[in-house]
Order: sequence, then structure tokens, then C-alpha cells
Amino acid sequence: MSAPTLSITTTKKPKHSFYLHDPPSTPRSESPTPAAKPEFNPILPESDGPGTLPDDVYDAALSWWRAGARRFLVRNLKTESRWLASMQETVRTPWLDTYFVYTSSLGTHTFFMTVLPAFFFFGYHEMGRGLLNVLATGVYLASLIKDLICSPRPFAPPVTRLTMGSHHLEYGFPSTHSTNSVSIALYIYSLLPAAPWPYIWPARILLGWYVFSIVFGRLYCAMHSFTDCIAGILLGSAIASVQWMYGAAFENWMGTNGWQVPMAVIPLCLILVHKHAEPVDDCPCFEDAIAFVSVVMGSILSKWHAANFGLDTAHGFYTSRTPGWDGHEWNDWGMWLLFASVKMVVGVLAIFGWRLVAKPTLHILLPPIFRTLARAFTLPHRRFYTPATDYSTVPPEKGLHPVPSVIGLGSRGQVGGEGTALLPRYTGGMKMRSRGLAAFADMEREKDAVGMGMVDVVIKEKEDSARNVTPQIVSVEPVKHYDADVLTKVIVYCGIGWLACEWLPVMFEVLEWGVMSGPVSSI
Repeated sequence: MSAPTLSITTTKKPKHSFYLHDPPSTPRSESPTPAAKPEFNPILPESDGPGTLPDDVYDAALSWWRAGARRFLVRNLKTESRWLASMQETVRTPWLDTYFVYTSSLGTHTFFMTVLPAFFFFGYHEMGRGLLNVLATGVYLASLIKDLICSPRPFAPPVTRLTMGSHHLEYGFPSTHSTNSVSIALYIYSLLPAAPWPYIWPARILLGWYVFSIVFGRLYCAMHSFTDCIAGILLGSAIASVQWMYGAAFENWMGTNGWQVPMAVIPLCLILVHKHAEPVDDCPCFEDAIAFVSVVMGSILSKWHAANFGLDTAHGFYTSRTPGWDGHEWNDWGMWLLFASVKMVVGVLAIFGWRLVAKPTLHILLPPIFRTLARAFTLPHRRFYTPATDYSTVPPEKGLHPVPSVIGLGSRGQVGGEGTALLPRYTGGMKMRSRGLAAFADMEREKDAVGMGMVDVVIKEKEDSARNVTPQIVSVEPVKHYDADVLTKVIVYCGIGWLACEWLPVMFEVLEWGVMSGPVSSI
């Protein structure tokens, strides 16, 4: 396929790691435009987003109740998109654009998966597991509902969508950001009564501002409708309530003697992965669900193993504190910061190292096993995933990407600057579509796929003597999924959870780097 050229010109190179989804050919004269907008680079229109195929496609592919729910949401979305466009015309400013796009990262999997290990590295295991439980439950349920309903995001036009990363490749209903921010904030709020009183009100104000920034930011950036955010708020509130009522009992159950915990948790997690709804379009929600279910499985198994084999505080294993924890002098603070930094660097590198070794190893071992089993019985198969009988090996990753898409950094979606950049899985138009970029018109659909697949697009920018930048599509490749990837992710992420929650803290204790940062509490 030849490399088409986009007829888009900018006067300066883009400086931001996020971009607009606002087709340049669409007039916006019906409403006043803000006086100044940040100099973003509109790369590709969003008319080919998931959930935007003709209604007949979804009616044929979905059960009656799923199709009915989708039609209801889409009907409302047309009205809400106009509301959001009107709101954007009124309140958008360059500063708010930057603020809400970048604060959206505080509600992403990237942020939480980077921060959560610190709770286990510094002795707050129970709090860390509570945060992980509400976060993982929210991600799984939100992704399940998204793939069940297949509702699109607000339509652009009339809205101008501001995004960073690959969240626009998922369906819209409900808002995962809203779910995560509300559940996390309410869970932390439930712990505040045990905090020193001078910190309680500042913490409450900070939590309220955090939720506002995330939820209103999804509306401001036109990444979600009002209905999406309301559903996310309700879902997050329900999850936090369940954790508040049953979290302590669940924590105690995880430390039960015997083998009932792994015998219950492992099959349950595998069932949750296997029974996750199949969407009409190729949507990365399923990958998010795999990751968090598997991390929770690793966390639960680590708690069970530590309690049954004497690797917790109750058995007297954790006794040391991070050097300088008392902070009586400035030297103590320096010592604590040094050891804290070393622990975080070593811990993160160990997690990356596990993934870099485990993933390619499993890609070698699993396909032959799957092909052998396929001769005896029919293996489970998901739409858009190629069965092992149709390929010999899983292609290696291009370049070093130690963090997979579910916790991929937002800058991976950046287009601008020198050289080329990869737009993570832009959803392109297929033969069955009457709209979309002509560049993707000859892309072949998966033989059993109903909706749109995803493609990787490499953009290269050319600058002329007048410093006008013209982006060009230099390659378009369909994203391939392999059945071995599913079990690979389960094992890899389960290992990440186990490493972060048990083995790395054990290593820090053995090395006398300390795990506890304050008075010894039950782990």
C-alpha cells in the first residue's frame, strides 16, 4: 500500500504530547472560537472510532438487550455531543486544555500501576491491596460494560476531542477514569479517620479536587458524555462501598490456612478472563481486564503464601524500617530518601526484568502447546485473536517496550518532533465502511471479525524552508492479536503482582533496606 500524504500544515512543530481529534475540513463558524488555542497538530479524524459503524452492524452482532442499550445511549450521545461542544466553546482556554489533558493521567492505569508498588515496598500492604482491589474491580467492570454495549465516545464534530495516549480507541460508556477516581477517592476517604487530625481536612479537599479534575476533565476534553461520567461515578461509588463493607473480611480470608484460597482464586480469575464480553470492534478494553485481574490474582496469592509460610509481620518476619524513618535530623531525611529511591528503582527494574524475560519465553512455549491441545479438542477463541494453528511463532516486539499497552506511557501517542512516532493502534476504516480515510480502504478484515480492526500508523513529518510541517503516513499495519498472548498476559501480570506484593518486600527485608516506615503494623 502506498504511503498517502495528509493535507495538514502547521506553522510550528507540535510541542505537546497530545493532539486534537477535530477534522480540519469541518467548519466551526456557528459558534465563536476561543481567542487562543494551543498549537496542537490534528493528525487523523476520529470518525472511525469504535462504536461508530452503522447501527445495523451492531444490531446484527449484539443480543437484543445489548443493541437496545446501545441505541438508547447513542441517541442521547447525539444531544450530549452538542452540549459538550457548546460548553467547550464557552470555557476552553489554552491553560485549561493543558491542565485537564495532563491531569487525566492521574486517573489512568499508568499512574496507579506506577504508584501502587510503593505501598508494598514501604510496609502498607493492606492499604495497597485495598487500592488494588477497588482499582482492578473498576477497570474490569468498566471494560466489561464497554465491550457489552459498544457505545461510542462523543462525536467529533461537533466536539473537539483532546486526548493523550490511546484511550480514544476504547468505547465510551462508562467512563473508566471517573470510576477509578471516585472509587480510589472514597476508599482513601474511608481511611482518613485513622489519620492524624491536622491532615484530615487537607486530605479531604485534595481528594475532592482530584475527583473534580478527573471527572470534569473527561467532559472538558470531550472524551466522555455526561451519561458516561455519571455511570462511572455510580460504579466507582458502589465498588468503594463494597470494599468498605467487606474489605476487612476479604483481607482475613486471603490469609486462610490450607489450599482453598489458590484453588478458588485461580479458576475464578481464569473464568473472568475467558468470559469477558467480546466487542463488535477491536477494542483494547480486554487487555486492560486481563492485566488487572491477573495482578489481583498475584496479589491474593502473595498474601496467602506469606501468611502460610511465615513471610509476614504476624510471624515476625518484617521487623526493620527504612533507614532514617524517624526523621529527627536532616541527615535522617537524606538517608531515608536515598534508600527509598534505591528501593523504587530496584523494584521497578525487577518488574521490568520479569516481563522482559517471561513474555518472550512464554511466546515460544505456549503456541506449540496450544497446537497440540487443538488436535484433541476445540480451544477457546476470541474475535480478532489468531489461533495458534494459523501461525508458527509470535513476532517479537518492535523495539524495547517493557511496559505493555495497558500501562503504556501516554507519550507513546505523541506525534511531533524529530523522526517518526507510532500512533498506538489507530482504528482505521475497513472495506465495509463508507466513510473513513481512503488510505485504509484496502485493509483486510479478520475472517471472523464483524467490526473494525486496529492499525499501527507511523507518521513522519517533513518541514519546508518556511518551517511548515506536513505530516505523512509512511506505513499502516494491521494490529495482530494471538491467542497465546492472552495466557501470556495472565502469567506475566500475575507474576508482577506477586513480585511487587511479596518477593520484592522480602528481598528488601533480607538486604536490611527496611520495609516498614513507621510503627510495625500487621501486613
